[in-house]
Amino acid sequence: MKRIIPCLDVKETGVVKGVRFQNLRAVGDPVELAVRYDGEGADELVFLDVSATVEGRRPLLEILERVSERVFLPLTAGGGVTSVEVMRDMLLAGADKVAVNTAAVENPSLLAQAADRFGAQCVVLAVDVRRKGPRWEVVTRAGTRETGMDALDWAEHAQAAGAGELLVTSMDADGTRGGFDCDLYRALAEVSSLPVIASGGAGRPEDFRDALEAGADAVLAASLFHEGVLPIPELKRALDAWGQEVRL
Repeated sequence: MKRIIPCLDVKETGVVKGVRFQNLRAVGDPVELAVRYDGEGADELVFLDVSATVEGRRPLLEILERVSERVFLPLTAGGGVTSVEVMRDMLLAGADKVAVNTAAVENPSLLAQAADRFGAQCVVLAVDVRRKGPRWEVVTRAGTRETGMDALDWAEHAQAAGAGELLVTSMDADGTRGGFDCDLYRALAEVSSLPVIASGGAGRPEDFRDALEAGADAVLAASLFHEGVLPIPELKRALDAWGQEVRL
């Protein structure tokens, strides 16, 4: 089954959203939104503390706990993950999987450590990328630091290291509602057999279909869902009509 995943980008105590990671605006309460998505039939939730890494602090576990107490969807949490100890705390707070981004780039052994400790099914490598000519560059620290790393090479390394899933966000498309970067997901499907969550650029039902046809196993969106522009049941009915296997 293909998965539809709302994303809760949390800063301080509220959900925020911007365009290309900039100009963040408040869009709601994380618990209220999570409960709404549970009722609408979302397949999973992604919870990201978007300022934890930049601010050099641990993730906001109390919000994660409040969400997990009310919602029984599979929950992936990330932001501020620096060690397997922090990952353990997030799992104990209610996460089913933990997304690692900056720390995995700065400490490449972290993915293998996490997979060994918790199992690959718990380890999601989050990758933020920008186009550089015909390729894509990995960007870390909430989009503020260029790494010079090729995203496809990094995806291959992550699979060998023990990651169980890839959450790949196109910064160029993020928040624009202009469509997913399908070339990126086609390229990833050629170098990695890991499940891929496509993120960045959702605007219409057709965009979700195109990303799935390009090789993504799941599609993620934020503002489109938060603002009620595209209800999840409507999206799933459209995908089902196009022949995509979704849980209705």
